[in-house]
Amino acid sequence: MTPTSAPIPQTTATDPILGPMVVLAEPLVLQSGETLADVTMAYQTYGALNADKSNVIVLCHALTGDQFVCGQHPITGKRGWWDDSVGLGKVIDTNRYFVICANVLGGCLGSTGPKEINPATGRAWGLQFPVITIRDIVAAQAKLLDQLGIDKILCVVGGSMGAMQALEWAHRYPSRVFAAVPIAGSYRHSAQNIAFHEVGRQAIMADPEWSHGNYLEEGRVPKRGLAVARMAAHITYLSETALHRKFGRKLQDRSALTYGFDADFQVESYLRHQGYTFVDRFDANSYLYITRAMDYFDLASENGGVLANAFKGSSVRFCLVSFTSDWLFPTAESRAIVHALNAVAANVSFVEIESDKGHDAFLLDEPDFHQTLSGFINGCADAHGVAKA
Repeated sequence: MTPTSAPIPQTTATDPILGPMVVLAEPLVLQSGETLADVTMAYQTYGALNADKSNVIVLCHALTGDQFVCGQHPITGKRGWWDDSVGLGKVIDTNRYFVICANVLGGCLGSTGPKEINPATGRAWGLQFPVITIRDIVAAQAKLLDQLGIDKILCVVGGSMGAMQALEWAHRYPSRVFAAVPIAGSYRHSAQNIAFHEVGRQAIMADPEWSHGNYLEEGRVPKRGLAVARMAAHITYLSETALHRKFGRKLQDRSALTYGFDADFQVESYLRHQGYTFVDRFDANSYLYITRAMDYFDLASENGGVLANAFKGSSVRFCLVSFTSDWLFPTAESRAIVHALNAVAANVSFVEIESDKGHDAFLLDEPDFHQTLSGFINGCADAHGVAKA
């Protein structure tokens, strides 16, 4: 049965393309010590909030994701980033659950970030925007839920950077979260991952069109730098097996090598396409800020160097998921979190999914993963007394 709907308070504004937005009532004090006032959070919801508001699932998107989880994306015209998993009758069934996903602080699809207007100057923030962290991103989400009248979360779910947010939710707001599902993530960014991000940032900043971060004021777009950053990152989302299966050494629209530097190979053409379509939907400065937020994330260092301290006394139920071919966030990272949770006798389950699709496997059709996710969430809902669809 469809849940009895509870009203959501009116949002501050609704953009005809980006949808509902809320201006946070209180300034946001950042981890750096700086304060952001008049923070706007853009978000999307799916399904109906039930009468006792017990069916809320918060989805946290990854680095290049946004609030458009399923259905048609208003900018790209493509399916939302988790359309395979969220919707009527799907893994996260919107007949039963009220799903909310916010564009992250620092993002570029409506939430306050470097491309938005700084109220103090009337100009785009650019590099005047303060550096943010995963803690700040989650704090903004928590304030958004406060203003929407939502106190408790049945489950917070996220993959990759979303997994960091899910862990931060459980770390900072354990009394608000019944369960958390960090997928293909880690409690901290590795040196290798920081290195990949630095390559991307340097590619953006080396583009003359970046204009020291002032490209919006000057009517420019650092397309080449942002495209290269996306290309480099996209390689890390895949596995060698997946790349070989899809492309191998097949040539692109030709029968012989050109002995030049055009895209001779299909994999080259694929990466160029990924790069140059990305620039149409993402902001270069947002890329700098969000990758930096991921780099700074380290739950162990925030808790005296002992990861277990982050979850002492936690009543949150955890389900961690990793994938065998994920070399960006390998299984060892998830196991470290599981060991820390076990050390404080937390309620935790862990599944390593056999897949050759790499890091992006959580976004794709993986039946074992879908079964794990639906089983855990539905089990939590049953324990929490959420009516079945």
